[in-house]
Amino acid sequence: MNRKNLLSIAAFTVLGLIVGYAYFGKWGGDYVSLKTLLSFGGNRIHSAFRSISGIEEMRNNILICGAIGAVVGVLLTFKLKK
Repeated sequence: MNRKNLLSIAAFTVLGLIVGYAYFGKWGGDYVSLKTLLSFGGNRIHSAFRSISGIEEMRNNILICGAIGAVVGVLLTFKLKK
């Protein structure tokens, strides 16, 4: 795999993450900050809050969109290569 293919796959991954954030990133009418979405760990109270508030599910949905974008990037990269 060459550099051009990797950049294409990375671009589709980022595009998937952006689409996922635009679709799933709203909570109460406002977008959740990236800092909140990217924060891991913390104590049990923070973990319980993220779980109850739906932030964990939101994060997982956004990551799934990024993975789908990566798969689309792989498929398009190798489909266009032929």
